[in-house]
Amino acid sequence: MAYLNDNYLKLRAGYLFPEIARRVKAFCDANPDAAKRLIRCGIGDVTEPLPEAVRNAMHKAVDELGSRDTFRGYGPEQGYEFLRHAIAENDYRAHGLEVADDEIFVSDGSKCDCGNILDILGGENRIAVMDPVYPVYVDTNVMAGHTGEADASGAYGGLLYLPCTEANGFVADVPSERADVVYLCFPNNPTGSVATRAQLEAWVAYALKHQSLLLYDAAYEAYISEPGIPHSIYEIPGARECAIEFRSFSKNGGFTGTRCAFTVVPKTLMARTKSGESHALHPLWNRRMSTKFNGVSYVVQRGAESLYSSEGKVQVQALISHYMGNAAVLRKAAIDAGLAVWGGVNAPYLWVRTPKGISSWQMFDRMLSEANVVITPGSGFGSAGEGYFRISAFNSRAAVEEVAARLAKF
Repeated sequence: MAYLNDNYLKLRAGYLFPEIARRVKAFCDANPDAAKRLIRCGIGDVTEPLPEAVRNAMHKAVDELGSRDTFRGYGPEQGYEFLRHAIAENDYRAHGLEVADDEIFVSDGSKCDCGNILDILGGENRIAVMDPVYPVYVDTNVMAGHTGEADASGAYGGLLYLPCTEANGFVADVPSERADVVYLCFPNNPTGSVATRAQLEAWVAYALKHQSLLLYDAAYEAYISEPGIPHSIYEIPGARECAIEFRSFSKNGGFTGTRCAFTVVPKTLMARTKSGESHALHPLWNRRMSTKFNGVSYVVQRGAESLYSSEGKVQVQALISHYMGNAAVLRKAAIDAGLAVWGGVNAPYLWVRTPKGISSWQMFDRMLSEANVVITPGSGFGSAGEGYFRISAFNSRAAVEEVAARLAKF
């Protein structure tokens, strides 16, 4: 009989979002009339059509594949040069940031990359995560054997949890103890918080002092509206020596279904072996991608490239304005309903405190049964998320206005 990876048996229940889907299905099966009124503000999936520039670019790319002269088969595992150049030029060099084309690695999702990056990191690392936190960071480390068992609160032994609370504005404080690998996510999922330049400078200083690696998830950076808030960790001097950045086209270009993202691995980034020797991470990630990944399709990459065209940039901004308009409507409705609310300013998520005495999952069940609205229970993001819930602004304006009306009666 084959042996399995015992670490998977440490995982608690199901992954958060499939568990939400299971509960919603059970409710809908039992309440078919209420199911017709159901509005989903749970998972962060976009709802609006792909921008016209993307559709046009994809159509053209499909036509190219219909001719022997312009047909393409296997592409480069790291991404086509045209897209890597567009990313490096527009997202970094245009803002004065030093990122080379070949430091960009195109993938099928930042969620995947946040887990796959563990392939090139050793099991000896002390891992630090924000709490509450995007579940993928924790679960992939459990799968990789970097943790102990979970306790009654769901916290895993061996992980260093960095509490994000009302007191610190849901931005984790730099710890007094050492961590080898630190996951940071700004704008944050689930709380919608952002880190100031000073806060990120403190994290870079910490990483340089301890020779730590920052895994910086910036999937929602396009939603930052307040001036002075960094969009990239590389805006902080020294970050190229201690940070990997993950970004995605899912939330700015609507690519949740077409799948395209990228990871930046600076050539100056080093890590050590058990014996203390230093090695660059860039060639190791390149080898991992070349071995385990065959690249994102040509059609999708041409679509992603179009987001950087003059038309694409306008259309991306229109999408962001739509979703942030939704966030403003939901934020006002929640506040008018007497709820304490964070987020919804630099991110398409609202982080809301549950009424006194109501747990996160109780609030989920209550919103589902009484308002027929799906939200995300905060405890699903970690023990520090208990007593809160997340509302996603990814929806049509009509649906969001209906949710606002139901909150007023809730």
